Amino acid sequence: MFRVFLADDEPFIIEGLYDIIDWAEVGLEIVGHASNGQKALDALQETSVDILVTDISMPIMNGLDLIRHARAVHPELKVIVLSGFDEFAYLKEGMQLGIENYLLKPINIQELKSSLQNTVEKLNTLNETQLVQAYSKQILKDNTLHRWLTQQIAPLEFYERAELLGINLASAYMVAVVLRMPIDADQGLEFITSRLDVYEWVTVFRDLDGDILLLASMDHMEEGKKDLIALLHQLHTAFQDQSVRISIGTVGHLPDGVAQSYEAAKKAQEYFWIYPELSIMDYQELAMHQDNPKVDFSIIDWPAYAKLIIAKDLENLRACIHSDFKRIQALPGITPHDFQNIAFEMVIHFKLEIKAIRHTEELEVYHLAFDQIREAVALEELEAAILEIAETTIGFLISDIRSPIVQQVLKYVQQSYAEELSLKMLGAHYHIHPVYLGQLFQKEINETFTEYMNRFRVEKAKELLKTTHAKVHQIAKEVGYSELGYFYKQFKKYVGISPTDYRGLL
Repeated sequence: MFRVFLADDEPFIIEGLYDIIDWAEVGLEIVGHASNGQKALDALQETSVDILVTDISMPIMNGLDLIRHARAVHPELKVIVLSGFDEFAYLKEGMQLGIENYLLKPINIQELKSSLQNTVEKLNTLNETQLVQAYSKQILKDNTLHRWLTQQIAPLEFYERAELLGINLASAYMVAVVLRMPIDADQGLEFITSRLDVYEWVTVFRDLDGDILLLASMDHMEEGKKDLIALLHQLHTAFQDQSVRISIGTVGHLPDGVAQSYEAAKKAQEYFWIYPELSIMDYQELAMHQDNPKVDFSIIDWPAYAKLIIAKDLENLRACIHSDFKRIQALPGITPHDFQNIAFEMVIHFKLEIKAIRHTEELEVYHLAFDQIREAVALEELEAAILEIAETTIGFLISDIRSPIVQQVLKYVQQSYAEELSLKMLGAHYHIHPVYLGQLFQKEINETFTEYMNRFRVEKAKELLKTTHAKVHQIAKEVGYSELGYFYKQFKKYVGISPTDYRGLL
């Protein structure tokens, strides 16, 4: 287990930290605590410690000075900072010192646990530790902006972090843009960031779905939107042969309208199934809204549909669809083209709902549903297509024991366990944020990705020790360990004896 030291001048915080986390569950043990920075530093000089959880404001020596001095004793020490709102200015200096996360009091237990799990992952995977500082600010930026756009962060906390991260909030309006591409997510983010660095009014980050997001600030709605579209066309051209899908959300007033812009940009991505010939999809200029201004999509009670999907209530969902089709058919002036657009909208809502629940996309079946709607020549055929996709959507949830992304990761591990694997690499491969992938994996497998990989590789090593005469260092390399010492450590952890001793017992 990795060793943790706690430093905080509030006794109830120390006591709470001991109790609110199952430290052994996340592969950690607390080896000591102190009520001020000097006492903590004295203890750290005598104690082997991997992770320091510290307050900033403490008597005698504050948290930042403690981190600075402690790094002289333990250069690879990982640090998680606790602080109050009025101390947020210290975050900039803390980030320069290479902290893992900055948590505000009162402490969010889930965020603390997630930070600890992520830190354990970094400690377990030695080659990843070299990348931590390079990505720390981007990860903080990604998480902060995603929480803002999904309304999961308090305004004061967001504005303080936004100032530190250089996010432009001084303009009157902001527009969210989603870029979805088949290339490696990190490569795409790096390419786009390098292209847009000179544009101070554009902020680039990645959300938890793996999509790249642009937030464009503007003082004048029409002129700003025109400049943004011109920039996006340049960006699309720069990708050359890559199949990049760019969608633009609504223009939102700062600060409250940006979440709606983000939601619209994400939804607009789904319309590429309907209009594949477009390179850039503007939610406000979608063809169906231009051609059919009288079609009001609010005539469908989408929240009611969502509740029935979540409840896996196929019978009532079918009844609801049938009733809506009858009701819409009776509307004055409704045309077959109107009905087709409503059917497209229904499929998009089903697709978005299943993605929100399962955090993955079933592209093929929904693609087929769009084709069926295009080819339908009668109202009965449209309704049949919607009923079929509704049944398929419910079927996904009924048969879903383990999320598809975790199933894919497990299959990948079985086939490629000898390769260098990490959540960062797998997250990029499957277009999902590595932090979220790690949380999802642990929730469904009941152990961290690193624990699972070590256990899996050790089992493979045991088989080879039983069935071959290969030397131990060869077996270590064959099952994915480049460092023999680390292999011995993990083998003894899971088997209880060294690989050499294990072979001697056979």
